[in-house]
Amino acid sequence: MIPRMPRAVLIVTLALLATAGRTLPAQAHYADDGGTSAAASWRSAVEHVAAKAPDARILVLDIGSGRLLASARLAEAGRTLATPGSTLKPLILYYALRLGRWNPEHRVACGRQMRIGTHQLNCAHPAADPMDAEQALTWSCNSYFAELAGGFTPGELHRALSGRGLLAATGLANEESVADFREPQTRVQNQLAALGVEGIRITLPELAEAYRSLAIELKAHPETPAAKVVGAGLADSASFGMAGAASLGGVPVSGKTGTAVAEGGGVTHGWFVGLAPAQAPTLVVAVYVPVGRGSDAAQVAAGLLALSPMRKP
Repeated sequence: MIPRMPRAVLIVTLALLATAGRTLPAQAHYADDGGTSAAASWRSAVEHVAAKAPDARILVLDIGSGRLLASARLAEAGRTLATPGSTLKPLILYYALRLGRWNPEHRVACGRQMRIGTHQLNCAHPAADPMDAEQALTWSCNSYFAELAGGFTPGELHRALSGRGLLAATGLANEESVADFREPQTRVQNQLAALGVEGIRITLPELAEAYRSLAIELKAHPETPAAKVVGAGLADSASFGMAGAASLGGVPVSGKTGTAVAEGGGVTHGWFVGLAPAQAPTLVVAVYVPVGRGSDAAQVAAGLLALSPMRKP
């Protein structure tokens, strides 16, 4: 069993994000919100965070209505297709558990060193005993999810992702790109696509919509094993697991990070998608950083939550 990591190792300086008196970034965008104080607070929070992280793409999406409450660099977010990294893991795990295709108690040993095809996909989590599904999601274990995806039949990964709306335009942005998905033909191609490193590129709006769909599903079927495992894994991930930086905003959040490079190589980019508040989510907070890692995107989300109306004095 992996011990809970001390939060001290995840400390980020959020105070810098609270600087007042800055002008609205030119590429920030906010939906019409009816003038409520909560919506105004979200606008202000995104404004300040975007000023400190000007390259970050940020979306705040209402789960119930699908309404875009606030965003930064929306046009770029809608046009940019990028490999999603580990952000796909909760989507494919929920699919497999819901259909009874996978036993959540099945444990997979991880040596933290793994190569699939031409990709070196070492795990970043601490050394651990073999993990079950909830632990593997908490710690984003590549070995676990490679074994899961390796058993998918032809067309199954497409169904797992399209069922959450991931592979279609969302209407959240003008002139929006649509996911580039190459249907896997082999076990290795299934594994690489499921791990978000080859054969798939998506936009931030698509990912936000997919997590909104997942949140609705988890709420509708809370007592199913699939919902319990995925819900707990996402909550633990953003509390003390691989997405733990997101919790430093002072708002309980469930979520997942992802780090990947373009299929042609180059620098890494990072994702974070969170459901807030964790106990009864009403919003999706999604962040993409074109240069950086998933932990960087989680820190941006933490800064946003720290300034949001969800943060209690």
